[in-house]
Amino acid sequence: MHGGQFSDPGAKMASVMQSREAYLEETQEIAWSELTAEKAREQIRKAIRRAERKVEEICHVQSATYENTYDALEQSDAELNRGWLRLTHLQSVMDSPELRKVIAELTPEVVAYGMKVLLNEPLYLVLKKAADQPWIKQLPAVQQRFISETLTTFRENGAELNAEDKSKVSELTAELARLCREFGERVLDSTNAWEYVTSNPEEVAGLPESALKAAQQDARAKGHGSEQAPAWRFTLQFPSVQPVLAYAEHEGLRRRIWEGLQTRGTGKFDTEQLIHDILNLREQKAKLLGFATFSDYATSRRMADSGDKALDFIDRLHDEVKPAYQEEMEALRRYAEQKTGQSLPALNPWDVSYWKEKRRRELYDFDAEQLRPYFPMPHVLRGMFSIYEGLYGIRISERPTYCPKAGESVPAGKVEVWHSDALYFEIRDAQSEELLCVFYADWHPRESKRAGAWMECLSCGCPPTNGKARVPHVALMCGNLSRPVGGKPALLNHDEVETIFHEFGHLLHQALSDVPVRALAGCNVAWDFVELPSQINGNWTWEPEALKRISSHVETGAALPPDLIRKMLDARNYGAASAFMRQLSFAKLDLELHTHTGRYLNRSIEEVDREILSDYRVPLSCEGSTMLRAFTHIFDGGYEAGYYSYKWAEMLEADAFSRFAKEGIFNAETGRDFRHCILSQGNSRSAAELFRDFMHRDPDPEALLRRCGIQ
Repeated sequence: MHGGQFSDPGAKMASVMQSREAYLEETQEIAWSELTAEKAREQIRKAIRRAERKVEEICHVQSATYENTYDALEQSDAELNRGWLRLTHLQSVMDSPELRKVIAELTPEVVAYGMKVLLNEPLYLVLKKAADQPWIKQLPAVQQRFISETLTTFRENGAELNAEDKSKVSELTAELARLCREFGERVLDSTNAWEYVTSNPEEVAGLPESALKAAQQDARAKGHGSEQAPAWRFTLQFPSVQPVLAYAEHEGLRRRIWEGLQTRGTGKFDTEQLIHDILNLREQKAKLLGFATFSDYATSRRMADSGDKALDFIDRLHDEVKPAYQEEMEALRRYAEQKTGQSLPALNPWDVSYWKEKRRRELYDFDAEQLRPYFPMPHVLRGMFSIYEGLYGIRISERPTYCPKAGESVPAGKVEVWHSDALYFEIRDAQSEELLCVFYADWHPRESKRAGAWMECLSCGCPPTNGKARVPHVALMCGNLSRPVGGKPALLNHDEVETIFHEFGHLLHQALSDVPVRALAGCNVAWDFVELPSQINGNWTWEPEALKRISSHVETGAALPPDLIRKMLDARNYGAASAFMRQLSFAKLDLELHTHTGRYLNRSIEEVDREILSDYRVPLSCEGSTMLRAFTHIFDGGYEAGYYSYKWAEMLEADAFSRFAKEGIFNAETGRDFRHCILSQGNSRSAAELFRDFMHRDPDPEALLRRCGIQ
């Protein structure tokens, strides 16, 4: 009380809440319920205007320093980046017409802002002039690298083009953003448009109990069937598709699901013209920027160095794997003939996984579904955390979450999330207790959620610098894994366990980054190096001692028994050549389309698929639609001319894990070295240098083939 006036705390709080910019604020606990479509329009546009003013200030710098040029540029769009990442993430996990509409409105503005910066001639001149100053040589190496990388980014985006070509590059970039977004939406919509519901028990014979319960639960949620008269609902989401193709005895059901998969990106959701338009515009953009092909443009700062070198890498692997692949598929065909007593010149595509699983069970007395009860998700997470806590000297803790309904407040002590499935964790350094990172996790499928699994950095942190405290990273992991059914926790198959470890590897790469320049921190590394920290984690899911730590039978609490582990390991490389060739075929399609674009433009994409992959497949009884129609990785996922990076990084990680295998998979000293040499370094030095720091030599290209049993 002052001067006879009464201060109303409630009114003050209401004013604060009203003015809060939830999209833009730097916080570790995001107010998801406040991230509405309408607020996005206002706050994203406000962030663009603020960023523009900051860039304009740099353009008028007279006496350049690192702080008022390069550092100021990096900080200029921090708010915009945070807001845009939150908005696009929400569409990924909670898609709605309102979000689609606002993203469609804002995308051209956000892209135009980015291109306006990169094509800003006065800004580029200030940055170039600053880079020529003698004080540059006195800066720390990471800041010098940032300067070099920044100038290269400007050049590779058209900073040195004439005004007309700059305008063309800007237009192409905006149109590509729109087309790619539309591609992703059509794939999601076509996936959600298909379902199959049956009440015939004969159709679902052979399905594992977990799959039956999930399909029954899904049917009930959609108003089909009852406890007394069950029905089963199947969708095109992976946890629904995979068990049917691998286990269903009813060929008609397997065929129906396979045919459903062929509908993605077809009909009213057709993506064929989008594919041609995207490829055409990418090639135009690359040539305007001085590159012969889009793949050369995309790989110019990657380990592969050029599109041709990336293609050569894939072609060489193909030649190594092809004999084993053909032998595997021929053995499978003969096995199916033997079991059916029929002549089968070629297998049906909907039968391949079925016969593969039957043959594996027979050869190794091993059914992968036997593992599922041992992998309840909560225990898998706890076990995984304990492994990397010991290796990297960190501590991971979960905090309770709450998803508020409209008008609700979040209870004290709980963290707000976007959906009741979402979890929230903190990562601290075990010695200093510093908070390094917070992250959300959202593991189960929904119709409003895009397919696949991914990790995203929502806000890049920064280590303590210039007397300022550490700013923690904010990240997330998402997937479409088996849901909880029957009152039990989600029971995972081993592939899903590997998926969690994979995404957590990406997350650790971000969380343990200690680079003071955010643009070079965490996962902002060469694209063919970014999968190393994620793919190396999969190795622990095959190590007996690690398996004991992450497994716990849902009813008895027992760890995986030794005999089951032995069978699992014996069967590990069963079908390895086929799985290897499948990944190579994705990379081959991607690189061919982005290297020899003119050869394939405006032709039937089914014909193009068959032509490119004629040597990557064995004949089957019929052909489905090309997977290009739903290849979101390269048409809406950032992996364009980069899918080869999975195999490139797998080669690196197979080699890097050999050090853990030799020195101990729980060896803290080796783990600290990996944290120091790889995980903490981001893009502060070249990927090749970082690898040599950890392995004390260059990569061994044969390591991957040896591990897969192909050499």
